[in-house]
Amino acid sequence: MLRGFSPFGDYPYHAIFDECFTPLQFTTLHGRRAELVVAIDGPAGAGKSSVARAVAEKLGFTYLDSGAMYRCVALTCLDWGADPDRSGEATSTAESIEISFDGPEVMIDGVDVSEEIRTPEVSEAASKVAVHPGVRAAMVTEQRRLIEAGRYVAEGRDIGTVVSPDSPLKVFLTATPEVRAERRAGQTGGDATEIRAAQDERDRRDTARVHGALKAADDAVEIDTSDLALDEVVTRVADLAAERGLA
Repeated sequence: MLRGFSPFGDYPYHAIFDECFTPLQFTTLHGRRAELVVAIDGPAGAGKSSVARAVAEKLGFTYLDSGAMYRCVALTCLDWGADPDRSGEATSTAESIEISFDGPEVMIDGVDVSEEIRTPEVSEAASKVAVHPGVRAAMVTEQRRLIEAGRYVAEGRDIGTVVSPDSPLKVFLTATPEVRAERRAGQTGGDATEIRAAQDERDRRDTARVHGALKAADDAVEIDTSDLALDEVVTRVADLAAERGLA
């Protein structure tokens, strides 16, 4: 079982950008720059954050924490007095900021907000702004801007289907609902039954969402992490990356 690591990691990992691309990696058949991104999607508790961070470190890529980006929008809404529940205000806020990752730091317009985005107040606001299609569209634009400029291991719920459908490696992590709830309970100290109920509701919302619904890309490699250790999953993904010329 994938014990002993947090599937809800807090800090992104940044690796030094290596500009030495091979011709195959640098261009597509259509002459465009190929996306050098490993896309990792899956539901909460499947291990995305811990796996993506470790794979990024192993490959020398930058870890792109898509969840942190929605937290950045939420923090800015609170700072600016915008209402996270109002689509127009939240969308305008999302379109007005530039988000970046620098080492372990998450930046808004060049200012480190790594600590500020992890407060309970921001967490609650992030869940509100994330439901707005305009906010999601703005974050997709930001994520694509980042991916186009470097090499990333990006994790989320729609990286392989919406953000980077041309990714050369798409991975969809899963785990049984019981294991996912146990992992979350182990991290937070909460009641596993209550967490399971909230998890099921979130899964329902994520899979039914019109924009960026949670689902595996048609060409994604699905990995069930229920009975796997973290290093086993990381090795599997890193090996897939090597097979596709990304490592």
